[in-house]
Amino acid sequence: MISQEKILERLFVYLGRIAPASTPIHPDVDLIQELGLDSIKVMDLLMELEDEFDLSIPLNVLTDVRTPAQLAEAVVTLMEPANGTVR
Repeated sequence: MISQEKILERLFVYLGRIAPASTPIHPDVDLIQELGLDSIKVMDLLMELEDEFDLSIPLNVLTDVRTPAQLAEAVVTLMEPANGTVR
């Protein structure tokens, strides 16, 4: 099982590539309001995570996710065999 911290580390790498250079990236930064991610960048981020961790992330997860920490928590939950949709 991959830890939430490991997932956050990978998220920070992806976000570092797509977020504005001057914006600090931390677990509680708002992906939309503070990092300015549009829907295409959010979808790219989800695809990166799906490929990295070999899982499928349903789009309805996005309704409850505003920060990298929340997204990492959602990925951990999806990776649990009883709850997740693993490819």
